[in-house]
Amino acid sequence: MTIKIANTKSGTTISKYIYGHFAEHLGRCIYEGLYVGEDSPIPNKNGMRIDVVEALRNIQIPVLRWPGGCFADEYHWKDGLGPKEARKTMVNTHWGGVTENNHFGTHEFFELVKQLDCDAYVNGNVGSGTVQEMSEWVEYITMDGISPMADLRRENGHDSSWPMKFFGVGNENWGCGGNMRPEYYADLYRRYQTYVRQYGDQKIYKVAGGANVDDYHWTETLMKNAHWLMDGLSLHYYVHPQGWETKGSSLAFDEAEWFVTCEKAAFMDELITRHSAIMDQYDPEKRVGIIVDEWGTWFSAEPGTNPGFLYQQNTIRDAMVAAITLNIFHKHADRVHMANIAQTVNVLQAMILTDGEQMVKTPSYHVFDLYKVHQDAETIDSYGEQSEHITYTISKKEDTVHLSICNFDVTATESLSFSLESAIKEVKEARYIVGDVMNAHNDFDHPDTVTIQTFEDFQVAEEQLSVTVPPMSVLTISLSV
Repeated sequence: MTIKIANTKSGTTISKYIYGHFAEHLGRCIYEGLYVGEDSPIPNKNGMRIDVVEALRNIQIPVLRWPGGCFADEYHWKDGLGPKEARKTMVNTHWGGVTENNHFGTHEFFELVKQLDCDAYVNGNVGSGTVQEMSEWVEYITMDGISPMADLRRENGHDSSWPMKFFGVGNENWGCGGNMRPEYYADLYRRYQTYVRQYGDQKIYKVAGGANVDDYHWTETLMKNAHWLMDGLSLHYYVHPQGWETKGSSLAFDEAEWFVTCEKAAFMDELITRHSAIMDQYDPEKRVGIIVDEWGTWFSAEPGTNPGFLYQQNTIRDAMVAAITLNIFHKHADRVHMANIAQTVNVLQAMILTDGEQMVKTPSYHVFDLYKVHQDAETIDSYGEQSEHITYTISKKEDTVHLSICNFDVTATESLSFSLESAIKEVKEARYIVGDVMNAHNDFDHPDTVTIQTFEDFQVAEEQLSVTVPPMSVLTISLSV
């Protein structure tokens, strides 16, 4: 398989926000995963787990979405203010029916964002909340002057406002966020977004609640009735190899189910293509971004765990899904402005799993580590043969070309040749992950079963790079040109 690389910038920047993450009040994502409280014996800084924060900073997490998800449309932000012992409790009706103590609220979220050195994406409550409630939350977060909500924030110990780059006006309002018709939600969006005021210099990027998978009528209705009032329109898509009802196991699967999973991940390309075509009718300049703020694998919960906590293991198969999907986002970088994998810790396709003081990085985490070189790089055009089980990205930042390849075949090694328009000065770095079995994974007893290794199976000759890619692997090679 021979591929010609144009070796020039295409002009399309891969937004760093495509590498965003999602932390919902669900299972052990927030509590135990990201936040343990100031009095925990687990090492923490102002309640945030030091090990988890350091790991996420390493993959340069650019943005974190919170508090949901379905939880967002039953969350009332004022319950999460003030002294922790006095905060009102609530029942998390969507996820396990557990009672939450609201110890992780607005102040704690922005402390986490500060420690992660990333941007904030806050999701407001349309399903069960009022316009006033949403308006006051934005004022509480972003108002620096004298106002009722800014004064309340100061009473709670934070004098200055916080930067909030993104705000979602509701979540999955076609389902858990209210079971609304698109026409009804479009009108609600127009009303609610009016009161997401800009109090400071930073413009708030407003995200409208978009479609579930292939609901193209929803996209058509939202764009027709409100496109000029939004900056982004969300899209949610999860990979269930056995379908929504049974989903399938994260560890016990055969080769056929492996390929079904990868094929379903590749369906993201068709979804973005078709939703984007509808958006092009109303927004040919592509000002409004597709915001894929929930994506990833969704398997059955691990046996012995609370089924409402959505805890699943993460294997080399998940790494394939991550690489396939990220490569698709790069292809559509002109329209995909942000994406948020679900979810950051201990839930669904997590980056990190924790158990008490223990922490383990998943194969998906390592894909984000290998791919972080593409953040804010420019895509490079390529031409040539295609392979059924190979997907790749080529980008350039300054004088470095970054090539990432995923071979999701189970048994076949692929030999690839990349031909550049100029000489390759040197290979700066080459790293990869690979599975020796289809369900290779990391657990607390074996945290490095799948880990990043130095990749050496390549040859450079003037303007050509030859690579031998093993099955079930993801690699990144950085070239100086």
